[in-house]
Amino acid sequence: QVQLVESGGGLVQAGGSLRLSCAASGRTFYMGWFRQAPGKEREFVAAIRMSTGITFQSDSARGRFTISRDNAKNTVYLQMNSLKPEDTASYYCAATTSYSANLYSRASYPYWGQGTQVTVSS
Repeated sequence: QVQLVESGGGLVQAGGSLRLSCAASGRTFYMGWFRQAPGKEREFVAAIRMSTGITFQSDSARGRFTISRDNAKNTVYLQMNSLKPEDTASYYCAATTSYSANLYSRASYPYWGQGTQVTVSS
């Protein structure tokens, strides 16, 4: 069983930046970030293979968000720049120990954090 603890959400003005962190209690193969806005489905944002650092991003994240990891700390980060009001959502960290997971599907991740709120004001 892997436990995930997120931090770093908050309120920021449009154009600003935030960095989210997610610490895992054990080793994982992939870690990722999803987000869910009120009334919408939880959607994929980015993921990273912990062993190699290879990253995967959604179209909405590419160019603005960067996922990275610190294997010594079993921690993944999401650096979010040029934030927009439409980025407002609860952001969830997710992890899997499966190397064959479909990273873009939330069903592939058995471990989830509690979520952290990101609010971008216009």
